[in-house]
Amino acid sequence: MFTAGIITASDKGSLGEREDISGETIRKILEKSDFKVVKYSLLPDDRELLSKKMIEMSNENIELIVTTGGTGFSKRDITPEATKDVIERETPGISEAMRSYSLNITKRAMLSRAVSGIRKNSLIVNLPGSPKAVDETLTYIIDTLKHGLEILKGDASECARK
Repeated sequence: MFTAGIITASDKGSLGEREDISGETIRKILEKSDFKVVKYSLLPDDRELLSKKMIEMSNENIELIVTTGGTGFSKRDITPEATKDVIERETPGISEAMRSYSLNITKRAMLSRAVSGIRKNSLIVNLPGSPKAVDETLTYIIDTLKHGLEILKGDASECARK
């Protein structure tokens, strides 16, 4: 079982003006896939706050950090930039796979600026803000993320035998 943290970037959500359905969608998918969600944060679209929370979670050795929201074209959408501020190594294949899969569903997927990468022993993945898109993309990548985390932990040989 892997540990996970969820960060929702939403100005309205952080003010209590909008329910965080996307964060809850992430939680359900992760728990169904045998992840233990140990941290959840609902923050405004603030680059410094988002970066600090990702650093905090990685320093706590949370293995998977999933963000939702802030990946579009709005001036307040800065989650990818906050993520790039903290990752040590990019994992572009994850974000490319999500966009490629989503393009089969909607042409608007090409507008996603989501990124993913590794900080210390944590994998950080940006997801879209829409609950429907979160469900589609996270469900699509979750099994491969587990394998990636096993590699990151040095446990991939066990996975290869299964």
